[in-house]
Amino acid sequence: MTETALDAALFIRWMQAAAALVDREAERLTELDSPIGDADHGSNLQRGFTSVAKALESDPPTTPGAVLTTAGRQLISTVGGASGPLYGTLLRRAGKALGDAPGVTAEELQAALRGGVDAVAQLGGSAVGDKTMLDALAPAVEALGTSFADAAEAAEKGAVDTTPLQARKGRASYLGERSIGHQDPGATSSALLFAALAEVTA
Repeated sequence: MTETALDAALFIRWMQAAAALVDREAERLTELDSPIGDADHGSNLQRGFTSVAKALESDPPTTPGAVLTTAGRQLISTVGGASGPLYGTLLRRAGKALGDAPGVTAEELQAALRGGVDAVAQLGGSAVGDKTMLDALAPAVEALGTSFADAAEAAEKGAVDTTPLQARKGRASYLGERSIGHQDPGATSSALLFAALAEVTA
């Protein structure tokens, strides 16, 4: 990985790209959520990320950490269901770890996101293999050590690989074996976050 510092402007572009991807994929996320959830994952996240993009535009933070903290706060306050607190925790914890540095390296971002993923696991009481967003987040963060493109690829693969799993956490777990054969919507939206990061750093 390059040691080039990633600044607040890039982090803002990352969140804006994520908002655009969520907007584009909202219908698909809701379709995935339909058989195993409340059929609102896409619309909830769309509302949340639209709010994130507006907040960053109206008062742009000046550090990468502040960008993620602001985004996390917006998601917690605007996204319904479990997604808001989980995404909010991921970004706020990572933002806090980055602190007030005006620029961060890819390695520092990886370490911060690793802390965020640990916080999500703790909050949801879940682990990799439980058919949750962790199945995309954990491999993506590990692959960040190689490149942003590899992280996006690992997240996408992790999301697709949730299809044959039986859900052990969240709303989908109530379905038992009937959750098998459906790709997890949370893992799918998590992959969009890393696709957006790869897009703005390409």
